[in-house]
Amino acid sequence: MKIVEKIKNWFRRGGLAVGMGQEYGSILDHPKINMDENEHRRIIDNLRIYRGDHPAVRYLNSKGNWKERPLMSLNMMKEVADTLASVVFNEKCKIDIADPQAHEFITQVFEDNNFIENFAEYLEPMFAVGGLGVRPYIDTKDYSVKFSWAQANTFYPLHSNTNEIKECAIATVTTKVENKEKVYYTLLEFHEWENDVYVITNELYKSDKQTSLGKQVPLSHLYEDLQERTEIHRVTRPVFNYLKPAGFNNISPHSPLGLSVVDNAKNTLTQIDTSNDQFYWEVKMGQRKVAVSSEMTKVRMDREGNPVTVFDDESNVFLALRGEMSETFIKDLTNDIRAKDYIDSINHFFRILEMQTKLSTGTFNFDGVSVQKTATEVVSENSQTYKTRNKHLVNVEKFLKELIVSILELSSATINKEGRAVYLGTIPSFDDIGINFDDGVFTDKTTKLEHYSQAVDARFMPRREAIQRAMDVSEETAQEWILQMRREQIQFDPEYRNRIIPTALFGRDELNRLNEGSDNETD
Repeated sequence: MKIVEKIKNWFRRGGLAVGMGQEYGSILDHPKINMDENEHRRIIDNLRIYRGDHPAVRYLNSKGNWKERPLMSLNMMKEVADTLASVVFNEKCKIDIADPQAHEFITQVFEDNNFIENFAEYLEPMFAVGGLGVRPYIDTKDYSVKFSWAQANTFYPLHSNTNEIKECAIATVTTKVENKEKVYYTLLEFHEWENDVYVITNELYKSDKQTSLGKQVPLSHLYEDLQERTEIHRVTRPVFNYLKPAGFNNISPHSPLGLSVVDNAKNTLTQIDTSNDQFYWEVKMGQRKVAVSSEMTKVRMDREGNPVTVFDDESNVFLALRGEMSETFIKDLTNDIRAKDYIDSINHFFRILEMQTKLSTGTFNFDGVSVQKTATEVVSENSQTYKTRNKHLVNVEKFLKELIVSILELSSATINKEGRAVYLGTIPSFDDIGINFDDGVFTDKTTKLEHYSQAVDARFMPRREAIQRAMDVSEETAQEWILQMRREQIQFDPEYRNRIIPTALFGRDELNRLNEGSDNETD
């Protein structure tokens, strides 16, 4: 077993001198990359659709010539991904760690990197394309924690199963102009395990073609301070973290990578875009057309010898037809635009898309001009969108907890210039990390207020706690509100003022002052 491991490590270490000059046509050709080519094509295709990059529409014009025009797409992949991202996660998310030192450290790291806001933005392409990778690293300039984001098209699993990815490669492409020619540098960052040691190796490739990985070159061509190999000890899990949408990958069952939320709805996306494109074309071709006799298009001369035409030269709304010399006519050939039929068709396909992406019926609506999203009352706690959101939250919560542990382990394993670890505290378990996702978008305020009011009346909940939850205020604010309400009641309600009120609540001097003020007000 030791001999096999030695051979394995030798291949992994490779040696830059041995690999120098090695050329690959694609990243997938690299011997370390273990990724199905069909999966890679699927992700690239998802990214194309998400960008709104569609093949041109070819059509035969009236002269028998083939022409091309852009497809008028509604880009519903982006709309679906944006809808899910906005309900799954927002900036009101709160993270609590039982250990105060770990909590303070992570809070500072997230604030310094604007992590919560960035993560909320990256969720949209994650849902659209099918995955998202993030890797914390230590900036050796000041030994602060930074984040490197990797979208699905730059993330490649090495050795994995369908449940988790323990090793990966992350690609970073840089474009430069050398000798007036554009060249492409691709940095491959490999994350691997060698026994219990976590190893990060870097390889740089250069190509004159965007679609080719090219030949391996020294790192110094582009990165002067980047190490070829870095070993990290005393970590229990990968430094990188991978998030994918909830749901089984039915397209490639043995793949650990996630599916886009619309991977199983691409035919519906095509139907929506085709209907919208035809609707646009009907509107464009539905401009007024008038058939007139050739006599009415002839140019005549006025008394000054200037040419005069019956129709404006710039007009494209008439068609000249030859007729008898005595025959002059004008006939309207314009057809009615089938706007209602197309709008109904698009909304019909919207209902199918909502079913396939597990969103509430009526989430999207097309009015003939733009896509409208429903009001928040449709997105209730009993809606399909809410149930779908909870499924995705399981993955998001797991991802955030793994990321927090990765940050703390990496910081504990990194020694700064003073000879101390960047983080000196303990590493929390997943159970010690609490993620509180905001549910405000799903909660009707009136229903919420009634719920907490009834809980207080039934003595199931303290009034202060009910105010905190119903009005989303701090404990101090809730307590101040209670005192203020009682002050007002003492001042304006004689019956309440004459009751026995605990002096501990306000103090005797305060009560006397309020009573005096109430008497004056009453008088």
